[in-house]
Amino acid sequence: MALHVFVRRSGKSALRRIAVLLVLVLALAGCDRDAPLLVVKAVAAGVPSLAPFFDESQGLGQDARIRAQTVHGGLQQGDTPGLYGGSKQPTICDVVRLKEFLTDPAHERRAQAWAAALSIDTAGIPDYLDRLTPVLLRHDTLVQNHDYKKGKAVPFNALLQAGIAILVDAEGLPAVKCSCGNPLRPFEGDTTRIKVEFDDRNEEWQGYEKSSVVAVRPAARAVERLALVDVEEPDRGVRRPVGTTGEDDTAFDTRERHAVPDLAGTTFGQASRELADEGLAVAFEGGGLPPADARVMASDPPAGTELRFGEYVTLSVAGGTTSDGTAPSEGTTSPPTRDPSDSTPSDSTPSTSSPSTSTPPPSSSGPGSSGPSSPDTTSRPPSSGASSSGPPPGSSPPPSTKDPTTSSPPPPVTSAPPPTTGSPPTTAPVTSSAPPPETSSPATSAPATTGPATGAPPTGEPTASTTV
Repeated sequence: MALHVFVRRSGKSALRRIAVLLVLVLALAGCDRDAPLLVVKAVAAGVPSLAPFFDESQGLGQDARIRAQTVHGGLQQGDTPGLYGGSKQPTICDVVRLKEFLTDPAHERRAQAWAAALSIDTAGIPDYLDRLTPVLLRHDTLVQNHDYKKGKAVPFNALLQAGIAILVDAEGLPAVKCSCGNPLRPFEGDTTRIKVEFDDRNEEWQGYEKSSVVAVRPAARAVERLALVDVEEPDRGVRRPVGTTGEDDTAFDTRERHAVPDLAGTTFGQASRELADEGLAVAFEGGGLPPADARVMASDPPAGTELRFGEYVTLSVAGGTTSDGTAPSEGTTSPPTRDPSDSTPSDSTPSTSSPSTSTPPPSSSGPGSSGPSSPDTTSRPPSSGASSSGPPPGSSPPPSTKDPTTSSPPPPVTSAPPPTTGSPPTTAPVTSSAPPPETSSPATSAPATTGPATGAPPTGEPTASTTV
């Protein structure tokens, strides 16, 4: 009785421990789902910074008052047509004055902090600034901003309102906030897991939508010209060479329509460049930017559809590798598959079902790993016992009418002549210790490959499997 009570109490104790563990697991899962909100400080257009690198009263940059544009997805590449805006006013950012300020020996400490925030040295500041391009934000944009406090650049995550003037680098990434000269770096967090904090100076602006904020990722190539939209005349586009401040701008009509190119089979990087060249923006499914070598399976709208400048084309991609060589876990609309653009089948794909040399979607190609193991057989699955040698002559003959097509086996007798009686040969080599069936002797003067029609082969012999 005591033992029974002990077992019952032990069982209840174990159940309690399991229940507690389950509660903890569920609680942690809930916390993991709800907790990681990244605090982001709102920065409104036209509002001076409290800790600037450059005195804003001197008019280094001029912000504009515009309403944020709608956007497809939280991540945008730096060369996306229409991502940034332009203006006929050449003074939205005075790069010359910023260079003079940062190269003045009187501001050496600020220059050191400024350069450190951008991972350059102070000697490289002039060349770095010469490669930057002034633009206006057309979307509420997430960045890593920097204040200048106690001789150091202090980073913080910020949401810059549309209309703020910035300098972007050769990859289209925000680099400097013009009005205060504060350095900017890309925002690295999840755009959907943010908590924007407004204050009495940077109040929530009209048109703000948390779901419409963007973060900029590097372009798929070095950018030569940025395709901008005039923030005052949206039908007017501006092509601005990188590293210029507006003096070399050329205008174009944003109402002109462009056909979606055929992108199936190209990589995501190639497709992004082709769309940018056509003045079209890239959209993609998933939470993260697909890797450049991910394969494009389809586009929406399809190839040939005519769109206006800056309109979005959604790409469906699969596969690819990240910078650390692993398959991406996000940014794909179908599971990673064998590269559909390969002109030759993979090693594990049989030759009878190999895809064509074009780049069809995976549904038109055969499976990459589940095909038959022998490409020379089409009517029946191959046997594990098939080999290039002939069958043994006595104990387990194969069927008499189905010889292998790949090679003809030699006569089974190597040291004795063929039998002349109904009994099986006694000197021929055998591969099993089991004797041949008594009721199924081979026909006289016939080769051993024409085995008996009635005798069933023993089940324990490894060479008795059926071949095709």
